[in-house]
This record gives sequence, C-alpha cells and structure tokens, in this order.
Amino acid sequence: MRELKILVINNYGQFCHLIHRTVRDLDMDTKIVSNTTPVEEILEQEPDGIILSGGPSMERIGLCQEYVESIDRPILGICLGHQLIARTFGGQTGSGDLGGYAEIDVEVLEEDDILKGLGPRTSVWASHADEVIALPEGFLHLARSDVCEIEAMRHPDRPIYGVQWHPEVAHTAQGEELFMNFFEVCENY
Repeated sequence: MRELKILVINNYGQFCHLIHRTVRDLDMDTKIVSNTTPVEEILEQEPDGIILSGGPSMERIGLCQEYVESIDRPILGICLGHQLIARTFGGQTGSGDLGGYAEIDVEVLEEDDILKGLGPRTSVWASHADEVIALPEGFLHLARSDVCEIEAMRHPDRPIYGVQWHPEVAHTAQGEELFMNFFEVCENY
C-alpha cells in the first residue's frame, strides 16, 4: 500500500495524539489538525482520508459537522467522532449505561469495508458515557455489544464510518487491522 495522507482532527480527546502516532507507525503521512480549521484549508492539504478523534463533549466539535457534510474523502469517526457523524445525519446520541473506559466484547454484524476480518466477535476498549442511540436514516448497522446497540455504523453511500471504541489503544484487539481497512478504503477511493 502506498503512503497515504491522513489528517487527524483534534476534538480535544485524550487519545488524539495516540491516533496520530498509530497512523504514523502504520507508515502513513499524518498530521493533527485543529477542528476549527476552515474546510478550504483542509482541502488544500489534499488528504486521502480524515479521522475524527474522540473528545470530551459535542460543545467542542468545532467545524467537524461541516467537514462531514462537505468534504468528499473517506472519514472515520472514533468515539465522539462516531457520535457527531450520527448527529450530523439525523441520528441520536445519549448517555450510556457504562461510563469510564472498559473492555467490551463486540459482535460484528456486518464485516463491511472497515470491519473486514474482525468478526464475528472482537474485544475492544471503549467508553460509553455517551453513545449513538439511534442510527441516522439509511445507515448500516455494523456492530453491537451487550452495553451499546450501535458500536459501529456506516453511511449508506459515502465512505463515512463510525466506531464507538478506540482502535488506537493497545487494549483493543485488531485495532491496527481496523486502521488498515480504513487506509484501504482511502487508497481505493
């Protein structure tokens, strides 16, 4: 696979720099970008893909909804990024029953592009203080767990994916495989 340019959008989550390091360690050209960067400046960097990092709250997502609506590149939302994708397209988010980080057993419902090779079950590290509680209309439901019905989803037509868990942390089994699947989507887009 050729070296791709992947922008990591900083939503002020504690794992943003770890996402960046993971992407770099997988031999991709990567850069952390503020979530207040205008769309035009993002496009000027000619990214092959965009990762929306996690973060503390929807109040600090900057221009991320605009990125999701208007940037025609593959997008992967992690944790808060997953939730803001859902809200951008009319889904619902809410408080989960399990706050704090914990190991979660995820059932892969559909080994779509992003979850290829990860099923039928995988162990992940996630916080469920907030989560997607209703899919946006038309979105594909990719994974669930005992604590959260919508662990992963995909836009019906565009290469936009969301996962509730953190593939960048060592506690997540097959996290690197998820990133490699996303890079493959970016390479073929």
